[in-house]
Amino acid sequence: MKTPEKQAARAATLADPRWLAVQARDAHADGSFFYSVRSTGVYCRPSCAARPARPENVAFHATAAEAERAGFRPCKRCRPDQPSLAQQQAAIVTAACRLIEQAETAPMLEQLAQPSGLSPFHFHRVFKAVTGVTPKQYATAHRSRRVRSGLRRGHTVTAAIFDAGYNASSRFYETADQVLGMTPSSYRTGGADSEIRFAIGECSLGAILVAQSARGVCAILLGDDPDALARELQDSFPNATLIGGDHDYERLVAQVVGFVEAPAIGLDLPLDVRGTAFQQRVWQALREIPAGSTASYGEIARRIGAPTAARAVAQACASNLLAVAIPCHRVVRNDGGLSGYRWGVPRKRALLQREAQA
Repeated sequence: MKTPEKQAARAATLADPRWLAVQARDAHADGSFFYSVRSTGVYCRPSCAARPARPENVAFHATAAEAERAGFRPCKRCRPDQPSLAQQQAAIVTAACRLIEQAETAPMLEQLAQPSGLSPFHFHRVFKAVTGVTPKQYATAHRSRRVRSGLRRGHTVTAAIFDAGYNASSRFYETADQVLGMTPSSYRTGGADSEIRFAIGECSLGAILVAQSARGVCAILLGDDPDALARELQDSFPNATLIGGDHDYERLVAQVVGFVEAPAIGLDLPLDVRGTAFQQRVWQALREIPAGSTASYGEIARRIGAPTAARAVAQACASNLLAVAIPCHRVVRNDGGLSGYRWGVPRKRALLQREAQA
């Protein structure tokens, strides 16, 4: 029969939300707290695979040092006094990213894996789980950023390409349009040789700007101030030629407005989508969410094969310039609540309500 003290200790543990994490062996809780077991004299991580302890024998600690000051020793199974597996993997991937960024040419997978002591296959899997992209995709994105940076600083196209680590200019030109959204020479001059048509209209959510390049619709912006929307577009392409839409183009704006007001009609437009490899994967996953449905940031991360990248998914949503066409408004918190939205949470709520009623 349990003493009153043990019954009180058991009740206190069962009422503590951290006990649920211990029962679930939740690795996401590792580092946020530790728990000790009086009967064994050890303390563990929440994810420890040791045999479950009795609740009346459990105490919680904010840090490993606190548990040790209370007289408990680290568990030899989960080693709570050492960096967690997630921390170790993050350190490995961080070192690999620095190696990629400092190399003149993209390192081979075997070269990246060697310092970690992991096999190339295991390293590749860990890298993708942590970053959401493969080492090759990360290297490609880094080289693309270096090219863009070089062109903005006024370097010649050839110098920017080779400074970024491309072995041959032909390798870059094969993907230049996707990377830059225009020819390298046009990007170097801030889009001086490009034309972007745009028009501003009104919808029930406020002002709406629709812009189109030669490749397709490149921006759908929502806001309260039409002038602010036009300035945002101008800031994106300071040297591009912005052309106000004619009557035919304004019909396209009307099509977008119609979709905002009645999502059930669908929207089938060519899009000029520009972003990193990771952003592209996130945005494609968003377009696969049916109207009237939602998904959490964590769900999207799992769908693209990067289950630990929920925060990066949220950042990709915040970088989306194509409101409605890439439906980042359909992404919600894990509890179903509405979080930040580039164009304001009230607009996000209104869009979801219309889709639910369609």
